Amino acid sequence: MKQTISFVTLGVADLERSRRFYRALGWTESPSSQTAVAFFQVGCIAFALFGRESLADDANVSSEGSGFPGFTIAHNVASESDVEATLQEALAAGGRLIRAAEKAPWGGFRGYFADPDGFLWEVCYNPFFPLDDQGFVKLPK
Repeated sequence: MKQTISFVTLGVADLERSRRFYRALGWTESPSSQTAVAFFQVGCIAFALFGRESLADDANVSSEGSGFPGFTIAHNVASESDVEATLQEALAAGGRLIRAAEKAPWGGFRGYFADPDGFLWEVCYNPFFPLDDQGFVKLPK
């Protein structure tokens, strides 16, 4: 697995309130944002806000209790086969499979693993956010 973090996604209780908060901090929301998710370019990392219940559902875990910490870390890759290979790499390193690699309803391909402390990582191929020559996500301007 390449040593990069593509996205940090926070599962928030009130998406509109969180959008207003980050805008108030002077952050510029990407035009690639949608009603259900807000994206911000933060250096070479993309930062996202997503409804807590929806994000937990996407990872196939409960939004209550210790099963879901309220955020995920994403590692974007260049292809669907890279998603599967990276998940296998994470499992071989001691990670735990949370959601097997599969087509996502929004058109990408993703799976989830948990690190030894239970932090959730999404491994994702997103055809709408291509990677640059260094393998970094660049949100549309």
